[in-house]
Amino acid sequence: MDFLPIRRALLSVTDKTDLAPFAAFLVERGATLVSTGGTYRTLREAGLPVTQVSDVTGFPEIMDGRVKTLHPKIHGGILADKDNPAHLAQLAEHGIETFDLICVNLYNFAEAVQKNLDLRASVEEIDIGGPCMLRAAAKNFHSMLVVPHPQFYPEIKAALEAGDGKAPLELRRKMAAATFAATSAYDRMIADYLGRG
Repeated sequence: MDFLPIRRALLSVTDKTDLAPFAAFLVERGATLVSTGGTYRTLREAGLPVTQVSDVTGFPEIMDGRVKTLHPKIHGGILADKDNPAHLAQLAEHGIETFDLICVNLYNFAEAVQKNLDLRASVEEIDIGGPCMLRAAAKNFHSMLVVPHPQFYPEIKAALEAGDGKAPLELRRKMAAATFAATSAYDRMIADYLGRG
């Protein structure tokens, strides 16, 4: 689809810079918000209507937050091709709602390394669900808008304002490329750290 209406957004960020104004912008344009943990609390404290991921999945966050978004009701909603009737039929069959925008940035692994944490503590700072959502949304840019960093908020807002709440394909492809660059750099940093011996 050339122009994607933004009706449902999932936000799960470590860097909360300008998060509340960005989320408020989405709500003002009719989007519903879904979120996790600290991001959920930040949005609630800002007075925004937001649903917890656990209420979508019907399953609580477990293992100290290691497992929260790795669920078909999240990834099905991210990966569905909205131009594919079979995908839409499967979503309906399983009671899964699509997402239109995923705003995710990752645990700050570089900061953990700088703190000289021991190996086990450092490993706990490796994000799993975040990269999975980012990569899924970036792969599916024909049906999704992925936002991998707060630096993109002004560009996203300007594009949605110009497009009457719809994200153009050119923007979605650009954000997908930026997302794969970010996840690649993140994995490289982890590989370098673990490879030090």
